[in-house]
Amino acid sequence: MESRARHFNVRAFAALVMTASGIGLPLTGYMNHVYGLEAMSVARHAWMSAHNLLGVLFTVSAVCHAWMNRRALLGHVRSARARLGAVNREAISAAALVLAGLALFVGHAFRAEGFR
Repeated sequence: MESRARHFNVRAFAALVMTASGIGLPLTGYMNHVYGLEAMSVARHAWMSAHNLLGVLFTVSAVCHAWMNRRALLGHVRSARARLGAVNREAISAAALVLAGLALFVGHAFRAEGFR
């Protein structure tokens, strides 16, 4: 019986790195928020370093993943362009939710700055 060595699947690797780092980003971001007002400590520095590394890994693997799947992605863009005239209620609702969330969460930073 002959055993064939499997080749290293770069597409799967990029998708898994993107998934694993994407899962870790919210946790490390939350911990950065918790430690954000404290003086620099080992714990704060560790959480910041982890968050920065996961952000870089996520960004690089997402770009690689998009590049390796560009034909399929461009096919989706072309088919969506044909349907561009009709923006559905779900897309408008999703955009409104994201913009309202950003206004609320980013806006509180500007309001908090006035209290210093």
